[in-house]
Amino acid sequence: MTIRSIKDVDLKDRKVFIRVDFNVPIKGGAIADDTRIRASLPTIQYALEQAAATVILASHLGRPKGKPKPEYSLRPVADRVAELLSRPVQFAEDCVGAPARRAIDAAGRGGVVLLENLRFHSEEEQNDGGFARELAALADVYVNDAFGSAHRAHASTEGIVHHIKEVAAGLLMMAELQYLGRVLERPDRPFVAVLGGAKVSDKLEVIDNFVTRVDALLIGGAMAYTFLKARGVPVGKSLVEDDLVDAAREIERRARERGLRFELPVDHVVAPKLEKGVAAETLAVGDAAIGDRMGLDIGPQTVQIYRTIIGGAKTVVWNGPMGVFEIDAFATGTMEMARAVAAVRGTTVIGGGDSIAAIGKAGVTDRITHISTGGGASLEFLAGRKLPGVEALEWATKKR
Repeated sequence: MTIRSIKDVDLKDRKVFIRVDFNVPIKGGAIADDTRIRASLPTIQYALEQAAATVILASHLGRPKGKPKPEYSLRPVADRVAELLSRPVQFAEDCVGAPARRAIDAAGRGGVVLLENLRFHSEEEQNDGGFARELAALADVYVNDAFGSAHRAHASTEGIVHHIKEVAAGLLMMAELQYLGRVLERPDRPFVAVLGGAKVSDKLEVIDNFVTRVDALLIGGAMAYTFLKARGVPVGKSLVEDDLVDAAREIERRARERGLRFELPVDHVVAPKLEKGVAAETLAVGDAAIGDRMGLDIGPQTVQIYRTIIGGAKTVVWNGPMGVFEIDAFATGTMEMARAVAAVRGTTVIGGGDSIAAIGKAGVTDRITHISTGGGASLEFLAGRKLPGVEALEWATKKR
């Protein structure tokens, strides 16, 4: 794909509107995880270094359903951005109109402004043309650095590009497209995908797409039990999506047909319920002794098999934990996968909040090639879908 980068645009003395993804967890007025904020800092700092007249930051937060709600205000985020940038950040009480213009004026030359939550206006999610024009009127240049919102055709991600002359992708957006695009289209082989998490439905399209692209597909987490049930294996009270058992069976048939190495757990850690302190036991998958217990982590034999396959890879994509890693008794599989992926001598891409948390817990974050903050957008991209926010950037580039 051909997309202009922020580095291809003259920013000097120009107001630069940067769509960022500051949709971060806030508890009691405090930011619980600022990963997404930190991920956009290079783009913001680049704009400042290029002597932009004003850097205007815009984001959504949560789902306020088109109305202002104090608990979804971005004001705490403005304070955190100011700390990280070591400079003042002017907060606008609204993202359009007089409050936004006043904040931009108050920021002064070389200042930074964070607009209030875009989703306080229902027109944002409706991709309303008038609202998109109001946003565009605030700046001379539009930069989309919010890959995490690129799968939504909203006013700030798609509509705005039709109303502003200079359009580009931010550094984070470019990195996401570079690494995710590379693993899909020209990966170094062997290419291994490790997929986990709770539901097959969350990743069905990704699995379907990967069956035609990867050399090995390793399945863990609760989603493995839908596949195991499709094989006729006793799964106790493990989480199963019964309506997807046939789909799981078809995916495995296609994998066999292609000669793909398709791996499911051969042993697992089971317990009567998901709770700290419960009695857990490791059983072979298929052992009827599971009874009315549920599988909550992959077992040591599975860890060894998966570690060996990952160890021989040149490209690895990992999305989703192998078990309920928030509880130590069921965290071993996920922690071992984190260490195995970190040890790969090649390209490693990790996505999904739980996987990102897992590599942090394992202390291997700095050994991963690329950490995708895209969430749902990453999954849709890996599933082969077109992302409206990305298509808008391509359209704007071609239009030039």
